[in-house]
Amino acid sequence: MEPSTAGDASASSSSGPSTSASATAAATDAGATHYLAKRVLRGSAVLHVAEGCFRSPDSADVVLGKETSLELVTVGNDGVLQSICEQDTFGIIKDIGLLQWHNRNFAGISEIECKDLLVVLSDSGKLSLLYFCSEMHRFFAIANIELSIPGNLMHQLGRILAIDRESSFVAVSAYEDKFALIRVSVCQSPHGSGRNFEDLPCHNFRNIFIHQKMKRMQGLKGSDVNDLSLFGRDSSSGAVNHISSYSETGPLALDISEIPEMFGFALLFRVGDVLLLDITNPLNVSCTRRINLMTSLFGDPVNTEDSCPGLLDVDDDVAACALLELRDSGNNITKDEGYMDIDGVDSRGNVKSRIVCSWSWEPPDPVRRGWARLLFCLDDGEFHTLEFTMDVEGVKLCMFEYVERGLPCKPLLWMKNRTIIGFVEMGDGMIFKLGHRRLLHKSTIQNVAPILDLAIADYHGEKQDQMFACCGMCPEGSVRVLRNGVNVEKLLSTEAIYQGVTGLWTLKMKITDVFHSFLVLSFVEETRILSVGLSFNDISDAVGFQPDVCTLACGLVADGLLVQIHSKGVKLCLPTIYAHPEGAPLTSPVCNNWYPDVSISVGAVGRNIVIVATSNPCCLYILGIRSSSSFQYELYETQHVQLQYEISCISIPQGDCRPDNVASNCAEGIDCADKVDAHKFAVIGTHKPSVEIISLEVGEGFRLLATGPISVNNALGAPISGCIPENVRFVAAERFYILAGLRNGMLLRFESEVSGRYFPGSFYKDFPIPSVNTFLQLISIRRIGITPVVLVPMHDSANADIVVLSDRPWLLHAARHSLAYSSISFLPASHVTPVSSVDCPNGLLFVAENCLHLVEMVHGKRLNAQKFSIGGTPRKVLYHSESRTLLVLRTGLSEASCSSDVVQVDPHNGVLLSRFKCELGETAKCMQITKIGSEQVLIVGTSKSAGRPMMANGEAESIKGRLIILSLEAVESPRESSSFIPTPSFNPSSHAGSPFHEIVGYTTEEFSSNSLCSSPDEFCCNHIQAEEMAGHLRSLTHATLSGAVLAVYPYLDRYVLAAAGNSLYVFNFANENPHRMKKCAVGRTRFTITCLKTFASRIAVGDCRDGVLFYSYNEGLRKLELIYSDPAQRLVGDVALLNCETAVVSDRRGSISVLSCARLEVSESPQKNLAVNCSFYMGEAAMSIQKAIPSNNLTAAFRYRLPIDDDTDLVLESAYDCIVASTLLGSVFVMIPLTSEEHQLLQDVQERLSVHPLTAPVLGNDHAEFRRRGIPSEVPPILDGDMLVQFLELTGEQQQAILTHAVSGKGQPRPVSVFQVLRTLERVHYALN
Repeated sequence: MEPSTAGDASASSSSGPSTSASATAAATDAGATHYLAKRVLRGSAVLHVAEGCFRSPDSADVVLGKETSLELVTVGNDGVLQSICEQDTFGIIKDIGLLQWHNRNFAGISEIECKDLLVVLSDSGKLSLLYFCSEMHRFFAIANIELSIPGNLMHQLGRILAIDRESSFVAVSAYEDKFALIRVSVCQSPHGSGRNFEDLPCHNFRNIFIHQKMKRMQGLKGSDVNDLSLFGRDSSSGAVNHISSYSETGPLALDISEIPEMFGFALLFRVGDVLLLDITNPLNVSCTRRINLMTSLFGDPVNTEDSCPGLLDVDDDVAACALLELRDSGNNITKDEGYMDIDGVDSRGNVKSRIVCSWSWEPPDPVRRGWARLLFCLDDGEFHTLEFTMDVEGVKLCMFEYVERGLPCKPLLWMKNRTIIGFVEMGDGMIFKLGHRRLLHKSTIQNVAPILDLAIADYHGEKQDQMFACCGMCPEGSVRVLRNGVNVEKLLSTEAIYQGVTGLWTLKMKITDVFHSFLVLSFVEETRILSVGLSFNDISDAVGFQPDVCTLACGLVADGLLVQIHSKGVKLCLPTIYAHPEGAPLTSPVCNNWYPDVSISVGAVGRNIVIVATSNPCCLYILGIRSSSSFQYELYETQHVQLQYEISCISIPQGDCRPDNVASNCAEGIDCADKVDAHKFAVIGTHKPSVEIISLEVGEGFRLLATGPISVNNALGAPISGCIPENVRFVAAERFYILAGLRNGMLLRFESEVSGRYFPGSFYKDFPIPSVNTFLQLISIRRIGITPVVLVPMHDSANADIVVLSDRPWLLHAARHSLAYSSISFLPASHVTPVSSVDCPNGLLFVAENCLHLVEMVHGKRLNAQKFSIGGTPRKVLYHSESRTLLVLRTGLSEASCSSDVVQVDPHNGVLLSRFKCELGETAKCMQITKIGSEQVLIVGTSKSAGRPMMANGEAESIKGRLIILSLEAVESPRESSSFIPTPSFNPSSHAGSPFHEIVGYTTEEFSSNSLCSSPDEFCCNHIQAEEMAGHLRSLTHATLSGAVLAVYPYLDRYVLAAAGNSLYVFNFANENPHRMKKCAVGRTRFTITCLKTFASRIAVGDCRDGVLFYSYNEGLRKLELIYSDPAQRLVGDVALLNCETAVVSDRRGSISVLSCARLEVSESPQKNLAVNCSFYMGEAAMSIQKAIPSNNLTAAFRYRLPIDDDTDLVLESAYDCIVASTLLGSVFVMIPLTSEEHQLLQDVQERLSVHPLTAPVLGNDHAEFRRRGIPSEVPPILDGDMLVQFLELTGEQQQAILTHAVSGKGQPRPVSVFQVLRTLERVHYALN
């Protein structure tokens, strides 16, 4: 949270009113009005779900629709949801569906061959048909069918959709009165190269009005009649006509679903019951059974005659009964929806009528025909199954089961193998396995939505920020620790005794071993070998490596044979049985040495081969291994050659080097994947500089197969220094490519010019392509730091993801297009190696700050978030830096003595340390930390009523509230040893003899687990009572005010501001005594004040209807004065002050704006309006805005200059800090200030990206219209970082094509350098990661 600004304000406010000349002189102008907004954490609230074969005909993929993004996931064999990719849609998703086309043959259209298509409705007014592109790792639109403009009004098409069982027709409905029927098919263009999707002629479906009574079915309240209208399409004319209607008196109808495998029967879900409908005769619809959800699932069979016969005679084969799935908020339709709901009570009370909030059919079983089973969840959390059978008499309900009671899920997905995925709106989702009358919990799906508040604090000892967020609502409320990048579980750490480490490797005893056996540590003049297992013991003598040298490289050359390469020679070692159970049964290791005439500079070890290079002269040697007798082996030189340039690094591919997508190679007509022999070549980097691929075939060693010169120029065309490769790697993923990490911090990707999927020459056995004069094409260039780049694969396979070390650790996604990498949430490290043991199968060992750190990378976690379930609804959180603890305000508690409190929480494990309980019936609303005299206190605002603090029109309710002052002098600090949290996969107690003898961690006695949602990153403190805590927060004084106190904030160095209802109070403390609080002044607004911030002498008030108001306190007159007003009405979410004249405000419609005033003139009218400098439509309501204080590394990272060339020009650092905003859908946005030059450059790039086919909004939205929605045309836009970072994911050729792409109506684009754009965007990417 933002700290008190009293210290900063004391000088400017020590005398006189805030409108004095001193304040005017201190005020700064608006200055930086250019910003870039980037979402650093995508929302986790899942609103829609669809299962299909999107990547291949055999894949089981799931698409999650999240309002403004699409995520492709899969469920692993361990039952954990794993993310494949996620992309922003730059539009609001309304509904999604599936076209099951993976079994269809589309000759010549490779994009959709053997794939299902995703159907999406959005606010673009288009029906989007999307396919997944494995190469680009994202969805693309195969067609965008225009339905309406703008597509987001009540009578405009584009609200919900339904797809027929043959995936040939799509029905699309508006909110009311209108629907459309679209036929989707693929046909070749006359030229044979195109395709288009056919829809029905406009006059056949564009203006079909549903029967007037259909409105009631779609959500009108107060009616006791539901009308089901059936429409049919005449196959000869293509016309859509009304067939019949079925009316049923009863509760509101919410949803409808056809029973799979039982054509002509459907379920109509209503409030409190479910109707089984027989629609086999469209002219005579009947209800055959009513299932009562209020008492028993079985109801008496009923027969309801259709009083409205059909108007059209149709044949049985006519495509009739296009069931519109009326998924218009099954739960929310009976609730009062409003912008103020989040400010209200935690529970709406007991709902009398039970509603089916989600349902899913079991996947069809080809063996069991005429059988279907439904799993549905009620809004009270009950899960039930219904089983239907079909015989000659029709469909019968043969069985029902009560399965489980848990959290209400919406949506719900039933997959194969009885796997069920349920998503919770305001809590973690779950993956179940359906057992006998019960749901077996397999894993948890993290959901941080809604984020009600956020606090930013430094992660002590790791030089990076973390965010503490109030997430979810009762009963699933929790505090989450959010961190950027790929999550790692910290297991063990040593003392800082490992200075001068020059190399780190883990080795296996045999090639086929699953786990590592040896850990090799190289120092400047020493080498140590430790065993990997239950203890890390020093076994250097039993392995045989030369102990008094610096090891340059080492590896397993053959089963049981290890090789050490040092500057003086190469040593072959056969470890003894004391080093490994499968070692030689000898008392000392068997060793053999090979010495060159000059010193060795680099080397590499492969299977049955060793390569070393010398620098003076520049020579390259190939060594082989042969056996002379039992336990006797020797190294021998097979070939050497003198080179023109010195070699900087060598890499021999390990493991299987076949590409991931064999089918992609076969599509080229070449079965090359099966011919790859990766052990017959090596990749080297030279001082030329260049990347070379050489053959290691017997008899043709060192034959040059391909070469890639490294020539990187800066924006001025001058070559960049330091482009010598530090590490090179061969990668076989979707296609073969070479990675090169340079000594100047740059990362390069090369591919063969012959083909994108294979390299020439002896890479393939008996391959006819010539093997000479082949060049590697430089595809992508990225700068990730300024120190040499080290590449370490996660495992031995050539398609493994790669840990990249430079200024900080990154994880490079090997299968991704171009260069795609994410930051690893860990310290900057000099060395890393994968380590796999029985206790820790997926470990990584980092060398950082002279310590060894053993961590485990958690691939299954889609969010880098640690959860502490603390009960109730956490609404506010503050970080208390002195005690390094959290202060959390909770509501919705189920205790008899209180329903709201403020607790002190240990951020390392979630333990509650102390507490302040509100009075019975009182609810805490807000809090802030400040200092009164020499004592630090917590200001808390409450409401004396459990109801809402404001009316629907924004006016304050007539209730009372309290302003409470709590002492923080006696708050307890957690133990200093709480640095790491042990995970169940590793047992520290078993490592007593290892270098990890100084383990730092918590014991598990303080943790309790949640049986429903337990996971390794979750700790639950629900059962900790107040008497078990170490202490209580002590109340010093309080004051009762008229109105609920919704906002408090410290002001200057001696005042406290409190907003109660529509009144703003100013309090001070006599003689700096926190026990003696006195009211100084009061001001009033028109509507309820919801938020309050200060900066120096400026006060920013957030009026729930009138927007942001600037006040100042005149100390001489003891009066609050209105200085500036918001130019428009605004439903304020939160506000942050950047300086005395500039504020950032969010509204509850999804926008964020920067408002400021140029200067302050006392003589002018006080009713002046603020100027809107720039705005940005997020599509999500931000309820918390924080200014990143200068000490935070987020700001420091952005100000850090990332050099691209040798120039040392000055960098203009903005005086404005970054803004962090969190939303109700679980997103976190960061706003970064830009210079005018940066803004102009990136604005040009954004315009081109928004219209280029590779990067344009996938749902057909107009990007500029979306980001400016609800914003006046004269207000400058804030740049969209999500759109801009797509530029970094492209190849160099694609980037150049983007920059030369002409924008319609803009004329010829001005020339822009790719290097210049990369330098600016990499700076942003580096800062945000």
